[in-house]
Amino acid sequence: MTEGTAPSTAPALNAPTSRTDLFVSFTWLALQGFGGVLAVVQRELVEKKRWMTRDQFVEEWAVAQIMPGPNVVNLSMMIGGRYFGLSGALAALAGMLAAPLVVVLLLAVLYGTVAEQPVAQGALRGMGAVAAGLITATGIKLIAALDNNAMGRLACLLLAALTFVAIALLRWPLLWVLLGVGGGACLWAYHVLGRITPTARP
Repeated sequence: MTEGTAPSTAPALNAPTSRTDLFVSFTWLALQGFGGVLAVVQRELVEKKRWMTRDQFVEEWAVAQIMPGPNVVNLSMMIGGRYFGLSGALAALAGMLAAPLVVVLLLAVLYGTVAEQPVAQGALRGMGAVAAGLITATGIKLIAALDNNAMGRLACLLLAALTFVAIALLRWPLLWVLLGVGGGACLWAYHVLGRITPTARP
């Protein structure tokens, strides 16, 4: 450490040790992701395994969210590809899909026999409420990561509110929200970053 340099207080990040580690980790993650997958992904990758920081998770989840396909599958392939290239991405993808595919097929067969039962319908409505609560709680937990966003917390919260209004109240199609609110957010972030001098960049 050079003189006058403050020691880093950021916790050291871990990394998957092998493709098998990727496969097993994402299989376990996928098997926990009934309904509230966002909460499970954030807890497993950021808090338990420490494969990424909270800020990195917010940024990469945003990228995975706008890409075609299930967002958690996209994120798993991004992480696998970062550490082991194409083979790592495929190992992570296999972990996300193999065991859940078997579980979903079994559940589909079982649900077909009880779908008309009031108990089953009530259970599904209850799980929907729990899933909404998990996603909301995780979103609140990740708000602190907005402090490091170049646009600032206020602008980020305003964009989140506009997105909620567009989807929940105005019922805009997702594509319109991505192009409208998302496009505006990208332009504003580009403007803010353009005002940062090269010496002020991290």
